[in-house]
Amino acid sequence: MSNNGTRWPRKQLILVGAIAMLGPAATAATAAQQGNDLFPANASGEQIYRASCSACHGSDGKGQSESVVGFPPAIPDFSDCNFASREPDADWFAVIHDGGPVRAFDPMMPAFGDALTDEQIQAALDHVRTFCGDDSWPRGELNLPRALVTEKAYLEDEAVLTTLVAAEGPGSVATVAIFEKRLGSRSQLEVSLPLVVRDTGEPEGWQSGFGDLDIGYKYVLLHSLRSGSVFAVGADVVIPTGAEQLGFGRGTTVFEPYLALGQYLLWDAFLQLQTVVEIPADSDLDTELLIRSALGRTWTAGRWGRAWTPMIELLAFRDLHGGAELNWDLVPQLQVTLNKRQHIMANLGVRLPLNNTDRRNTLIVAYLLWDWFDGGLF
Repeated sequence: MSNNGTRWPRKQLILVGAIAMLGPAATAATAAQQGNDLFPANASGEQIYRASCSACHGSDGKGQSESVVGFPPAIPDFSDCNFASREPDADWFAVIHDGGPVRAFDPMMPAFGDALTDEQIQAALDHVRTFCGDDSWPRGELNLPRALVTEKAYLEDEAVLTTLVAAEGPGSVATVAIFEKRLGSRSQLEVSLPLVVRDTGEPEGWQSGFGDLDIGYKYVLLHSLRSGSVFAVGADVVIPTGAEQLGFGRGTTVFEPYLALGQYLLWDAFLQLQTVVEIPADSDLDTELLIRSALGRTWTAGRWGRAWTPMIELLAFRDLHGGAELNWDLVPQLQVTLNKRQHIMANLGVRLPLNNTDRRNTLIVAYLLWDWFDGGLF
């Protein structure tokens, strides 16, 4: 999402095990009695992991069997890059520090916050990161929050319902169902279809129908945790399934190649950029250039609580023919996580035209997002 919400499947409920030197059934409470001086100051992350985690997770990170650990929930495989690469350190750290319930996972995952210092937890986590040996998978820290309009460069497994309501002018409501499926380490397939309800005027009045079907593909070209950057290319094909005479579709196939960039900035802020060219198959229609940008920052309630992300988007677009005017829109918005797992999120904003307001109306825009890789909807 970025969001820094945890995205783990239900079957992968246990992040860190009990203290190996005390046996697989040991709890974090028992470990805490040893105090934070359980390890010498120069202990390596591997030493801390082997003593604190390997009893359940194994020395290779693949997870011990039920016959060894004595409880049935499947233990995640840290060497599975598809699972291990998705989450930022902050979410793994939260579960290690406060136990499974902090992210609505199984309480069999104990809390180590009283047994290990923050530095020791981070050292063990750094060692866990070595189990995924494939650097082609972008890290979860690069998963920036989803803006209302700007396409992000990171790859997701998500379902999103986006609703646009006309705040002025003729009545209109469009709800867009979006499905995103990640394909391996660098690719994503996306399908979206709008359902439109609008006042078409007398004598027809209110009419409803589907809009144009959009099928897209995205590929991450570059990503760097060190620089906080992720860069992707993509393309959408918009198929004219909507009724053009009712204003539900454009009446022609449109090809939309784009570039997308995500970048962390100072003070935990972030910037997202997208450049799109809309090329209609009908040569009588104009090609359009769109430039989208989103600037924001995430705050949390307490150390591990609900995440709030105010963002503002600046959108610019114009037809690529002589004399066409450049249009500008501003989209202030607020995204918030809705549950402990932080894989259900909502965003609410308003799209405000900054020029040509006599021809372009204000829109209220909102979405509900479910990162289905992380767990069930409820």
